Amino acid sequence: MEVTKNKKYGGHILALPYPSQGHINPMLQFCKRLVSKGLKTTLAITNFISNSTHPNLGIVSIDTVSDGFDKGGYADADSVAAYLERFEQIGSKSLADLIKKYEKSELPITCIMYDAFVPWALDVAKKHGLIGACFFTQACAVNYIYYYVHHGKLTLPISSTPVKISGLPELELQDMPSFFYVHGTYPAYFEMVLNQFTNVDKADYVFVNSFYKLEAEVSYKLTIYE
Repeated sequence: MEVTKNKKYGGHILALPYPSQGHINPMLQFCKRLVSKGLKTTLAITNFISNSTHPNLGIVSIDTVSDGFDKGGYADADSVAAYLERFEQIGSKSLADLIKKYEKSELPITCIMYDAFVPWALDVAKKHGLIGACFFTQACAVNYIYYYVHHGKLTLPISSTPVKISGLPELELQDMPSFFYVHGTYPAYFEMVLNQFTNVDKADYVFVNSFYKLEAEVSYKLTIYE
């Protein structure tokens, strides 16, 4: 999308989703809402996704970053852990280069809105003096359970039920996220969902996916980092 000189924006948000459809689409929809509020948004997808899908996002601008696997994407990685490690290493530099690119434009980046799965993006934002906004894709209650485990308030594997977590109804084992229900599965992804909280307290804003009337208490508790 070309920006016209007559268009006035209240800021320019660079949105960085985790490169999978279930994370790109929610952030894209939120970007559309931000545009409707007078903010310019640019969605940063990986080079591989851009080259393989050729997306047209309408009112949301698009740009690219590298995850270190530009030709084949995730399929070229030896393992989940290898992909995540290289994405952080290469993605950090690529995101910094993208910020610098827009510094020379009429609308420099003012905020990095990043997927909670890539907490390293906040470090890049702060290094360049930008606002950092963390975007959680999963439901608030699920994130709150991960938060409990990350901070040692819930020990795994779960040995007895029901599980009692403040703000939630009593939970049976089958009610828990699959990483807990079958403990030890997909260890790299399990570490990633817990690492969402490594630096979230340093973010300027936190966006959480929630039906507030169903999750009012747990939404409040997660927001204040009980």
